[in-house]
Amino acid sequence: MTGGGRESEGGEEEVRGARRIPGPRGAADDLDLASVPLPPLPPPGGSAPDEAVPEQSQPASASASGDAPESDAGEPEPDLGPGPAAEAWPEPGPCPEPEPGPEPEPEPADGHPHPAAPEPEPAAPAAEAWPEPGPGPEPADGTPEPPAPDPLVSSAPVVLPHQVLKALLGAWALSACSAEETAAVEEHLTGCAPCADEALRLRDAVGLLHTDGSLDLDPTLRTRVLDGCFGRRPARIPVPEWAAPYDAETARLDALLRDIGDSEWHAPVRLQWFEEERRVSRRTTVAGVIGHLMAVDGLLSAALGLDDPLDGGKAPLDPTERTETYWSATRRPPTRAVREPWRAQSHELIRTASFAGRNVAETSVSYGAFALPLQDAALDRAFECWVHGGDIADAVDYPYPAPSAAHLHRMIDLAARMLPAALAGRRSAGLAGPAKDLVAAGAPGRSLHLEIEGHGGGDWYIALDSPAAVGAPERAVAQVALDGVEFCRLVAGHISPVEAAAGQEGDREAIRDVLFAAASLSRL
Repeated sequence: MTGGGRESEGGEEEVRGARRIPGPRGAADDLDLASVPLPPLPPPGGSAPDEAVPEQSQPASASASGDAPESDAGEPEPDLGPGPAAEAWPEPGPCPEPEPGPEPEPEPADGHPHPAAPEPEPAAPAAEAWPEPGPGPEPADGTPEPPAPDPLVSSAPVVLPHQVLKALLGAWALSACSAEETAAVEEHLTGCAPCADEALRLRDAVGLLHTDGSLDLDPTLRTRVLDGCFGRRPARIPVPEWAAPYDAETARLDALLRDIGDSEWHAPVRLQWFEEERRVSRRTTVAGVIGHLMAVDGLLSAALGLDDPLDGGKAPLDPTERTETYWSATRRPPTRAVREPWRAQSHELIRTASFAGRNVAETSVSYGAFALPLQDAALDRAFECWVHGGDIADAVDYPYPAPSAAHLHRMIDLAARMLPAALAGRRSAGLAGPAKDLVAAGAPGRSLHLEIEGHGGGDWYIALDSPAAVGAPERAVAQVALDGVEFCRLVAGHISPVEAAAGQEGDREAIRDVLFAAASLSRL
């Protein structure tokens, strides 16, 4: 090894440890700003960064330090004169002895000294962060190395097997997966139909876990489940279509009764209906309402040859009188024990109607002052079961939605078919205006267009002058628009006829007569 090589190595150590005048170029010129964050700028007059050190030569070092004597090893003594770089060191002193480094490369053939190889130290700021102060060589200008940038996180989705992704569907539905797992699951759902179906079912189930939403089931759920079961395996003896609303409403009310506690069976319930021109109410309990339903359902039981809970030979036929008879015959206030006989009676009615076949639908059921065929009587009982189920739900603070649209439409249709007779009865009692245009039975007469909007809606034309006339659009003299549920509340006597109609047009007297006739259909 030549002396030039040692001098070059010693000159490098001199430059690293000495306080010297800053180089002619600024610090920003030597850094790759696109890949490395800029370090904090030194005070005015600071020295150049480390990258400039290998470019310095021995004459430049000697010029900066003056006539500095060399040591026995041929290395110049460092200049410890004052300078801005001294502030970066904890205490001034001589530079530490250089650590043994790799052998320098041989000089080139042209005789010019080869720059000394840098020592193996973390000198490049872009490679790694500068360690905490400790033993070992440090930068010559005293400027600490900037911290290394955070490692980049790959945005590519995680590749997971099918079984793992299937197991993550529950966590994905609950939004409990990490970002990488979420990306992997959603990538998988685009190509796997069974997992996509399962994910949709799980996401729908998560909606039931929210406390701010109602946990009550869709009123059409039971019908849809039964339809699905019968579609796969039809019943040998199906429930008649006309008995389906009664079957559904008794099942919904029974589900409500199963949910309430013993004390709530004695909660006060106010039953409301209209008599002539005024509203009438009666106070009872939840158990009393179920007893009332059981007493009136006994009319259908008697028509089908079943046992009447009130002894059909002696009990009156009028629904109000039957209810009063049942309540007065009860020695003690009814409790939840009344539920089982009521439910057994409803099951027996549906079973008997199903086994009886089609001919039983026209069997007459007497209500005392009037009679209905069994298919309409079952629809009437379904309507009253829903109305009184709502009364119970209000008493115990329980949500109770309306029936399905198909069943509600049937109930509205029954009320619309009963309106001409109710209107004629009120006219006979002097509570409605006189007939203005009498026509033959079955001929179109003056009509009111009843437009039911929303749930279970449709259009009906109510004959105004005679129950035997036929309502026709071309003879309509008035129109009334009502919401489906609101119309049912009017028929049940829960709202006043004056407040019922949302839209009215045409003959004002005809509109008033029809609205009050609808309210007169209500009873206990």
